[in-house]
Amino acid sequence: MAKVKYYYDEDTLSYRKIAVKKSDYYRKILFSFFGILLIAFIGFIGFSQIITSPSERAQQRELENLKFHFELINKRLEESSSVLSQLQERDNNIYRSYFEANPIPLEQRKAGFGGVNRYKDLEGFENSTLIKNITKQVDILSKQMVVQSKSLDEIVALAKEKEDMLASIPATLPIKKGDFYVASGYKMRMHPILKINKFHKGMDFTAPKGTPIYASGDGQIYRAQRSSTFGKVVYIDHSYGYKTIYAHLSKMVVRRGEKVKRGDLIGYVGSTGLSVAPHLHYEVHKNGIAVNPINFYYGNLSVSEFADLQQTSEESQSYD
Repeated sequence: MAKVKYYYDEDTLSYRKIAVKKSDYYRKILFSFFGILLIAFIGFIGFSQIITSPSERAQQRELENLKFHFELINKRLEESSSVLSQLQERDNNIYRSYFEANPIPLEQRKAGFGGVNRYKDLEGFENSTLIKNITKQVDILSKQMVVQSKSLDEIVALAKEKEDMLASIPATLPIKKGDFYVASGYKMRMHPILKINKFHKGMDFTAPKGTPIYASGDGQIYRAQRSSTFGKVVYIDHSYGYKTIYAHLSKMVVRRGEKVKRGDLIGYVGSTGLSVAPHLHYEVHKNGIAVNPINFYYGNLSVSEFADLQQTSEESQSYD
């Protein structure tokens, strides 16, 4: 039951009953109701900002963890890009230079991605900028790695070819040191049998009959025959424009088409054909032209030994 309220009337010096209108009563109740609703709404908003559910907290932690890992990946991508740049520099300035290959242009290595927006689907998220940057770095790094990988494949092929070429060049003596004496070098001289002044296209190594003769480089036997001039003679094709001739042999131990390695036995010293004494007539040809064999003995001669060999080759007499 509602309490009755009074007020003091100074004119009558008595208490009078306060009459409350129904409209004021209902207005008061309505204001109170809305006030309670407003306080409840403000309290709910503030409470929801302070207190989150366990699943929401887990999602927040996961988002923070993903952001941390994205930043870590971004840092590692920058480090990988720096390492790749150093490799690209060595590739152009050292590897490709050594094997006489043209450097890869910077425009080709650093080429980006033009045309349509490749990363449109990554826009509109809270961390879109970070995700787009990482994705773009991955794409660029992947493209540069493909270019570098192809370059290294080419370098490996060039190195293999260089290795084969170095093994094929006739760079060693055809007879072991100490087993021969140089009778004649690459020069004009009087032929000992024909008695005519003739250019001697190779070197003559005098040695006892039966002294072993070895291939001076890797190659393939393309002739192993007997001729009226060279007697028993072996021809080796070393590829890369190099060929060698081993003449006046007493015996051949290789056949046409056979592949040989530097240092393999191919025959023995003799005096067959136009020869006045047991010796090996040895020639080196480059692109079809006879060249001085003495320029190819760097494989097993010291500086002093080379000087002695050069001197004796200029002073000695031909045996064929």
